[in-house]
Amino acid sequence: MRPVARIAYLSSDVVVSVQPALATDSEFSRFLQQYAANKASSIVCRDVPEIQSVRHNADPLLSVHQPVRDGKITTVTTASNILLKSIPHLYRLAQQPVVIHVSLHPTGYPDYGDITSIRNCGFSFLQSTSLQEAQDLALTAHALAIRSGKGVIHFFDAANSKSDQPIPHESRELVQNVLNVELVRQYQGVKSEEGTLYISEGRSQVRDIGLRAGSTSSTANGSLLPPINGGSGEQSPRDPSTASSSSSDRKDSSSQAPSEAESATTVESQPKPVSSDDVDYICDAIWSQIRSLTGRKYNAFSYTGPRNAENALFLFGSDPGLFGAEFESATQADFFRGVGLITPTLYRPWMSERLNEVIPKSLKRIAVLEQVRRKTTKWGPILLDFLMSLKSAGQQQSPVIVGYQLGFLEVSTITQALSGIFQNLLAKAPIQNLEIGTHEGPTAALIGTQKEFELSQPKLENAYTKILDQLFGQRLYISNALSSKDVGVSDRSISSSPAYGLGSLLARKEHRERFVSEVQAAAKTRDFTTDAPLKWLSQWALAASDADKANQIAPEVISRLSTDGSVIANKLLRSKGLFFKESQWLIGSDAWAYDLGNSGVHHMLASGQNMNMLIVDSTPYSDRAAQDAARRKKDIGLYAMNFGNAYVASTAVYSSYTQVLSAMMEAEAFDGPSVVLAYLPYNSEEDSPLTVLQETKKAVDLGYWPLYRWDPKAEEQGEQTFRLDSERIKHELQQFLKRDNQLSQLMRRHPQFNANLSESYGTEVRKVQKRKAKDAYEALLEGLQGAPMTVLFASDNGNAENLAKRLGNRGKARGLKTMVMAMDDFPLEDMANEENIVCITATAGQGEFPQNGRNFWEGVKNSTDLDLATVSFTVFALGDSHYWPRKEDKHYYNKPGKDLFSRMTTLGGKQLVDCGLGDDQDPDGYQTGYSEWEPKLWDALGVGNVEGLPEEPPPITNEDIKINSNFLRGTIEEGLQDPSTGAISAADQQLTKFHGTYMQDDRDLRDERKAQGLEPAYSFMIRCRLPGGVATPTQWEQMDAISSQLGNETMKLTTRQTFQFHGIVKGKLKPAMQGINRALMTTIAACGDVNRNVMCSSLPEMSELHREAHAASKKISDHLLPATTAYHEIWLKDENDKNVQVAGDAVQDFEPMYGPTYLPRKFKITIAVPPHNDTDVYAHDIGLIAIKGDDGKLQGFNVLAGGGMGVTHNMKKTYPQIGRMFGYCNKDDIHIACEKIMLVQRDNGDRKNRKHARLKYTIDDMGVENFRSEVEKLWGQKFEEPRKFHFDSNIDTFGWQKDEKGMNHFTMFIENGRIEDTADFPMKTGLREIAKVHKGEFRLTGNQHLILSNVPEDKLDAMKNMLKKYKLDNTNFSGLRLSSSACVAFPTCGLAMAESERYLPELITKLETVVEESGLRQDSIVMRMTGCPNGCARPWLAEVAFVGKAYGAYNMYLGGGYHGNRLNKLYRSSIKEEEILDIMKPLMKRYAIERNEGEKFGDFVVRIGMIKPTTEGRDFHLDTAEAEEEDE
Repeated sequence: MRPVARIAYLSSDVVVSVQPALATDSEFSRFLQQYAANKASSIVCRDVPEIQSVRHNADPLLSVHQPVRDGKITTVTTASNILLKSIPHLYRLAQQPVVIHVSLHPTGYPDYGDITSIRNCGFSFLQSTSLQEAQDLALTAHALAIRSGKGVIHFFDAANSKSDQPIPHESRELVQNVLNVELVRQYQGVKSEEGTLYISEGRSQVRDIGLRAGSTSSTANGSLLPPINGGSGEQSPRDPSTASSSSSDRKDSSSQAPSEAESATTVESQPKPVSSDDVDYICDAIWSQIRSLTGRKYNAFSYTGPRNAENALFLFGSDPGLFGAEFESATQADFFRGVGLITPTLYRPWMSERLNEVIPKSLKRIAVLEQVRRKTTKWGPILLDFLMSLKSAGQQQSPVIVGYQLGFLEVSTITQALSGIFQNLLAKAPIQNLEIGTHEGPTAALIGTQKEFELSQPKLENAYTKILDQLFGQRLYISNALSSKDVGVSDRSISSSPAYGLGSLLARKEHRERFVSEVQAAAKTRDFTTDAPLKWLSQWALAASDADKANQIAPEVISRLSTDGSVIANKLLRSKGLFFKESQWLIGSDAWAYDLGNSGVHHMLASGQNMNMLIVDSTPYSDRAAQDAARRKKDIGLYAMNFGNAYVASTAVYSSYTQVLSAMMEAEAFDGPSVVLAYLPYNSEEDSPLTVLQETKKAVDLGYWPLYRWDPKAEEQGEQTFRLDSERIKHELQQFLKRDNQLSQLMRRHPQFNANLSESYGTEVRKVQKRKAKDAYEALLEGLQGAPMTVLFASDNGNAENLAKRLGNRGKARGLKTMVMAMDDFPLEDMANEENIVCITATAGQGEFPQNGRNFWEGVKNSTDLDLATVSFTVFALGDSHYWPRKEDKHYYNKPGKDLFSRMTTLGGKQLVDCGLGDDQDPDGYQTGYSEWEPKLWDALGVGNVEGLPEEPPPITNEDIKINSNFLRGTIEEGLQDPSTGAISAADQQLTKFHGTYMQDDRDLRDERKAQGLEPAYSFMIRCRLPGGVATPTQWEQMDAISSQLGNETMKLTTRQTFQFHGIVKGKLKPAMQGINRALMTTIAACGDVNRNVMCSSLPEMSELHREAHAASKKISDHLLPATTAYHEIWLKDENDKNVQVAGDAVQDFEPMYGPTYLPRKFKITIAVPPHNDTDVYAHDIGLIAIKGDDGKLQGFNVLAGGGMGVTHNMKKTYPQIGRMFGYCNKDDIHIACEKIMLVQRDNGDRKNRKHARLKYTIDDMGVENFRSEVEKLWGQKFEEPRKFHFDSNIDTFGWQKDEKGMNHFTMFIENGRIEDTADFPMKTGLREIAKVHKGEFRLTGNQHLILSNVPEDKLDAMKNMLKKYKLDNTNFSGLRLSSSACVAFPTCGLAMAESERYLPELITKLETVVEESGLRQDSIVMRMTGCPNGCARPWLAEVAFVGKAYGAYNMYLGGGYHGNRLNKLYRSSIKEEEILDIMKPLMKRYAIERNEGEKFGDFVVRIGMIKPTTEGRDFHLDTAEAEEEDE
């Protein structure tokens, strides 16, 4: 109902949208959300109205009380199925200006009993029956509520208007006049000081607003009744001076009280409650206004038909238009010819005078049709109203009234039904209460309209119920589960409630207690056939309360009873399920198990019974501020702990799976009530797990949802009662939580302080930080001379920040008082007081401000009072004119800078110089534009010709950091000991890479932590060095323990065949390094400008060849290790070792191979054993292709050199490259050959430009022949002619394989290499359990999968069973998924521009439908995704690849070789999911139909001309399918 939704939006501050589910729209919600998303203006609300979506089963009208208390005009849009359950709220809200728009359900045949059942709740009721009426009466409802101060319910059957023609939007002028905005503002200015949950109940609405002012002027000035004529001069028909029926004729009120018009201009010492006559009068006034402007006429009751009719039909039901049309077309033969039709518009208050006014005096008989399906009295409510009206009219000869119950009528049967009605009405003795039509209506139609209201558990919530099922199996009993049968209540909203479930559990416990007594009594009798059951029954009776013992004995008891055959044995067997002790749970969830008033949890705690309750809180962290405090679940934990007898845990499955397991097991073991709070934030039941993960991380990290466990009995065992499990909560956050609790208590005691105290703590912190920072700058600048210059920057990768700092230093050198800070750190309120402001901003995402400038921009953009008339300013913007190549995206180029310059001009600022534009496509990048712009700035500031400027020191480069690091020591040790921050210095961040660790921060949390005044959520990634990717079972267990105890409970198997850990905070960095060392592994040289982890084909079917190739990889790795002892000193020596501290030149290392500056850039080596190219041998600095001799043993290697994947978007000087063939080398010399290639790169690589520093560029610059001759000269040998080889694929072979020695190997699918436990898939647990019994190897593959190697034949069945138990044996995935790979990207990678690991599985799922339909399920198509162009997942060799460009946008590449030997090429730039699917789905179908026999996907797209082949890296940017469009 768009017209009703539109009126509600225009007329409200808050609209409570009641929906079947958050993911399912109601008749109104889609339109309301659309208006809010477009920020459509409202008439009542000063800003955008707030749309609160509430589920129909979750006590929706509870959400109305708070906004009403806050002085907000509140509206509800809902279906009729909530009304009966909301009666307590309706009585309370009736005395408030609340409008409830009700769509009667089921649509087409609704039960009007939902309306009649609540007719006496104090609300006024309006009914509409057409689209135009719905719009006009919706407006009437809002105006009536505002003028009367009372609640109004506007109801309708949406099916009545389905065939109506579209109607024009209401006039905004009409809405403003009718609503009386001045009166609205008076309501908005009054806030309730009540501290109770609900607003006051039973308070009669008195006309304080607009009447108590005492004004005797025109009522237009804020009175209850605005000008009735709407400016036309027409008077209301109900005006006491002109109405045909004066107020003195009214039987019930007018003789005792002044008229409404008199009241409106009279000062009364005691305001009078709003009466029925007042409501009637206000409605007439509103309808008069509508009539004067539109010509449409409305009355309390509507009559159509002859004025001399003798018979009439009063309809309270659906589709009066159908009846009216039938009356108009009646013939002389019809019983219902010449009949009138009466319908109510104002149903409550029921105005008898208005009904009597419209009824013709000629009427002799009236049929009253009521569409009320639940009949509770002999006479229908409408019939009784009608009889009372006729009685009050005092007519001498009243018409005959006959009541009917209206059932469902088909259009084809309407004539027959009317004939029956009037045939009975005209009879001498008409029968009362006949039912017309079918009672239940069409089953199919009813199911269709009501199915959306059926309760269902969202799939997202399965995460918790699956864990319960895994832990407790058949013992699990959820008493209020939706699947429960024989609950005795048909209404699932009742039987699924925790309160009902509690009663069920108590009854069940009593039943079992009786059963235990029966067993104890039976064990003492001799009524069994044999004595065998007696012993077992006695044992069971003693252990009945112990779950483990009872459940262990139960099968034996049941077995003995089954063979006994006696009467008593059969009696006990009838309840055999009670021999098992259940794990009994209640679940509270707003989605399907709403706990009304938290009564379920309260009664469970009060009972003290041993039972468990899982309470799911689905409020997203982002919506926490808007959440009604009455619905906040997190407070239940404190409430439960205050009872003192309950186990309480706060958990979040998307934060810590193991903590959820621990909490549930501890809750079950606790003897008493247990409450487990389970966080699962989502806006819609169909939200993706990624959204839930991001919201969870914010809530947990920032302390909104702390993870903890509380066991009041733990103290008895000498353990802590309270355990805080939130890993990252630091001191400042603990202080915040403490403060939050204190304020909560204070606000409860002093509600009047609530508004001031509940302001965001983060907002306060940011204000203080900004103020202190600016004051500190000003204090430093006080003594300086010259004009002030404030430089503000917004920077993502540091370029804009470095430029701003350099500009600030240059300004100081010219005598200016300069201040440099991030835009978001600048107090916006001081902006108008500045003299000169220079803004430097980079461009992020799709023309967005970088993160540290977004709040500043929002403030400047939306400010209505910022005056920059006295401020001089300019802006320099950094961007890339070709980053968004499509014509429609060109405006993203430097958009932030351009927008800021334009906005500051609009706000009155004086331009110092024009907006400067830096373009990465210029010869010197952004410096080209900047070098032209900066001199103009100095001239504008009058300091352009300053002499004697000091020389600027050159910027510190990576080479400087390395050479000054004392062989990789730097100040790492000191940084690790600094407790004031979770970070280390910028220089040390570069050096720690050589030690195998990167500093990162959680990008999901950046914005929220910044808003809270906290530093980013810094942590470290650790990468192991594991040559060939081979680990022992013991090492696997140790790596698992490190990830669980020191990391984020997950491990990553990387594309370089090694372990990677994330989320290791600084304080745990050294213990993690030491743990890795204890596992006989290391992290040295896993990253940095050195040779990194050496890869090797996993080769499960050729163990001997694998052994030799693996030995070669270890030999190369060890040979090329750095020689510095810094790693040992920093990470491995304990604090008692005297040689730990290394300062200055106290210890001077010597790097015989690398030298003090190491390599220009990273260096990667891999070994591939044909026919498998599973390590992408062409993608590395050195690629070694193993050549086996005639005896099947390793003979030597073909050597490739100069491959590499790193690229920068739109910088054509950068490109991926494949390795070039140098020749053959025998296996004994291969480590020396690799060394010499690396040394030539060391001496010739570009150390000035890191984007041009990889070996691929050195070889391309020198030429292959020249480079190879330099290597051979240094080596003293020559490469031989390469040996023949061939590759079949570059993917893994999944499933079981047997090698030549009879050993078994299983390659398991690990999607994107992430090892973790989830509710659906306990992968990490399963692998840990396998490692405990496995005696062979774990081999990590270059495609991020895992091989369980060397399983002997006698252990094969046991291993298969374990794999099956933990679902690790499943390789039944599509070939597309099995061949996919993704890098980590968000949230931890600082270089990521888009999602990768978390998104690729979703994208593949959306493609798999067409894959199945096209018959391609078994076909391998290599698809890879990375979050940036650095190429960690080697996307440039994939048949189809997606490389992140901005959040949600990717470049698409096609045409890579299936064997990993041909680069792909750009097909489309900056496309989003919809475009990806539009391209891929038809392409997949075409491939399935048109491919040649055995033709691979990459070859196919080249053959059909979709993409040109890339012969080598320097051709990568040539002949792309999407040429860049130049600016016009």
